[in-house]
Amino acid sequence: MSSNGWHVFIQWCLAAKNEKMLSSLLGLLLTQEEKESIASRCLIIMELIKHEKTQRDIAADLNVSIAKITRGSNELKRMPTMLIEFLKENM
Repeated sequence: MSSNGWHVFIQWCLAAKNEKMLSSLLGLLLTQEEKESIASRCLIIMELIKHEKTQRDIAADLNVSIAKITRGSNELKRMPTMLIEFLKENM
């Protein structure tokens, strides 16, 4: 992955001043499958942060593999507390 391209992507996202602009930008850059994958990941992370369900229950409720839940859980363990707090505040 080109770090320069990733930087451009982040800058474009930050420059989008509202949800409609950001949605249009992401609609241009992402396929429907990619958008669905990101949406699924967001839901997985939200459920893991809530700590209300088991990983198996989350997998069943979201119709995803337990491996995806485990990957999300492992990534959360590596994230700084500041990011976890940001996610909790913005759920």
